[in-house]
Amino acid sequence: MIPLTMTTNVTAIVEAEPYSFEFDLDRTALLIIDMQRDFLEPGGFGEMLGNDVSQLRGTIEPNRRLLATWRAAGLPVLHTREGHRPDLSDLPHSKKVRGRGTSSIGDPGPMGRILVRGEAGHDIIQELYPLPEEPVIDKPGKGAFFATDLHAILQNRRIEKLIVTGVTTEVCVSTTVREANDRGYDCLVPADCVASYFPEFQETGLRMIKAQGGIFGWVSDSEKLLQALVTAVEAHLHPLTNQTKK
Repeated sequence: MIPLTMTTNVTAIVEAEPYSFEFDLDRTALLIIDMQRDFLEPGGFGEMLGNDVSQLRGTIEPNRRLLATWRAAGLPVLHTREGHRPDLSDLPHSKKVRGRGTSSIGDPGPMGRILVRGEAGHDIIQELYPLPEEPVIDKPGKGAFFATDLHAILQNRRIEKLIVTGVTTEVCVSTTVREANDRGYDCLVPADCVASYFPEFQETGLRMIKAQGGIFGWVSDSEKLLQALVTAVEAHLHPLTNQTKK
């Protein structure tokens, strides 16, 4: 892997469905959704609910590789966490009681109070931990745009397109992609960088994103995305060499 630098005015083209996804590197951000300890780690809240966390943990390595390359290129990265204020003042009663479980949001859980900001389980896994300069969007809902400053941050950075990864595909990832679509952002979802506790929801969630000519966005995979990044930067750094190869 070559070091990725000098990304201004560099355009990458990724093989994707329903058709190729083209993006300018300096107008595109990586948005990693809710890769939190309580959702992905054994013994966390997700497993307490009876979910198989291994279904989500398969996304860690593809996300780690993508994140490392994105950072090496000097491109913007943002992370989200679903959770609520310690006083639960931003938690609707309907969300608190939904599911009728013995434990709910705000109650003691395996890694601290469930989905409460500042608790151990609410934090992002170490493998993908944010750097100090990478914004972390604390969101009280499923979508990353609801009741957050994400849109303002993206506008200030002149971002037009998003690479959306994380968990879960059919809930927070899908909701965020839909919200982004309504705000004018084009979204690419690498299939191996998102996951669901339920394999059938993973498949259906991805199909819904790319259906009807990309009604909400595009779907590809991390290997194709990484190759597109390297190809674009190599062509930018060595234009004469690449013309000779043609």
